[in-house]
Amino acid sequence: MSYSLEPSPTTVAPATRLKDLSAPQWKSGIAAWLGWLFDGLDLHLYTLVATSFVAMLLGYNYQGSLDAAAQQEVGQKAAWIQAAFLIGWALGGTFFGRLGDLIGRSRALSLTILTYAVFTGLSFFAATWWHLLIFRFLAALGIGGEWAVGSTLLSETWPKGWRKWLAAVLQTAVNLGILLACLAGFLMKSLPPNYIFLVGVLPALIVFWIRKNVPEPEDWQEAESTAKVKPPMADLFRGDLLKITVPAVIVCAFSLTAWWAFLFWQSQLMRALATAAHWSRDDVNSFVARSFAMLIVVSIAGNFFAGWLATRLGYRRAIALMFGGFVVMVMVTFGLEHPLESMAFFWLPAIGFWSGVYGLFTMFLPPLFPSLLRTTGAGFCYNIGRFAAAAGTVFAQQITRGGDFRGTLFWTSVVWLPAIVAVFFLPEPEDEATP
Repeated sequence: MSYSLEPSPTTVAPATRLKDLSAPQWKSGIAAWLGWLFDGLDLHLYTLVATSFVAMLLGYNYQGSLDAAAQQEVGQKAAWIQAAFLIGWALGGTFFGRLGDLIGRSRALSLTILTYAVFTGLSFFAATWWHLLIFRFLAALGIGGEWAVGSTLLSETWPKGWRKWLAAVLQTAVNLGILLACLAGFLMKSLPPNYIFLVGVLPALIVFWIRKNVPEPEDWQEAESTAKVKPPMADLFRGDLLKITVPAVIVCAFSLTAWWAFLFWQSQLMRALATAAHWSRDDVNSFVARSFAMLIVVSIAGNFFAGWLATRLGYRRAIALMFGGFVVMVMVTFGLEHPLESMAFFWLPAIGFWSGVYGLFTMFLPPLFPSLLRTTGAGFCYNIGRFAAAAGTVFAQQITRGGDFRGTLFWTSVVWLPAIVAVFFLPEPEDEATP
């Protein structure tokens, strides 16, 4: 089966102002934005309490310092849990992405949110480290699926000319969700670490509203009603679509491996350095939450910078330049010695600024695929990178010793380089005018 790479035209009426948008467009936008908000909340709850919760599950005193052997065991188990989460994310992006093409965007979005809310809440009841690994894996299925379904829903229903700025708005929803997680970590710093996962149940409350109020996009309904045979997923690896799938997978795999290695291990570095300075448990928890919050606040500015850059240069060159910013800032941050406070509240946020690039993928990837393979293709390409990121997280733990992750974090900088090259093998979306 062959395809034109140009997606079928959407039925969105031209709009130049927010008040020109229809009620269905507003509802789909709110649903996608809330889905991404809670996505950010749930995916970072574990990052804030990883070492302390795993230490508690292994029977160690999570409120104090650990000896070298205990640190190594806790770090190893925490890395395996994070790897399972990333694998679940990859599988969920593929599974729910396919489901979004088969049963519709709104229905699939509801299922993804319900999945990650339920299993994040169940993490509270984990009695062993492998219980937590299973719950995080299952929660990640929904989080990965929400990316593909939510971004496609918005790209199909809102004006095409707004996509680059919509990417910034969607990514900001994730950032705000992460800030909610940081706030939860700060407010619950005196409680046992498993209590923070109860916050993750909240997203389940919006599922009922989505199913009642958010219609399926007309673009999908038209394609679904006229298709004699729904295209199989294998079509992503044939003909013209293969030229999209392969470079997209390379870009996502390398860039996400680098980003997740940084995101996970920088929190553990801050925790280890603060603990080595003999801070109290509450002070360490507060410091980690505050430093991570600062990183995310700065990244919000990066979202809109990336959107502005894409309007000027197109997606590909904007993505390449943002990846280049990562390479330079990571090398400077971890290649030189910095005081703890400046590391936490200046250098790490300076790296986080460039994470705005990941918002561009929400509007860049879906239009590259035809309607009935749109969430499948975008979900597969973006989330397959989680497999590489999972392996990278575990590998990083193996080469790290003594609780100082500077060297590990420094070498993540080179992982963005192949992604810079591969992005130029992708086209700009044909249904969207670019400079």
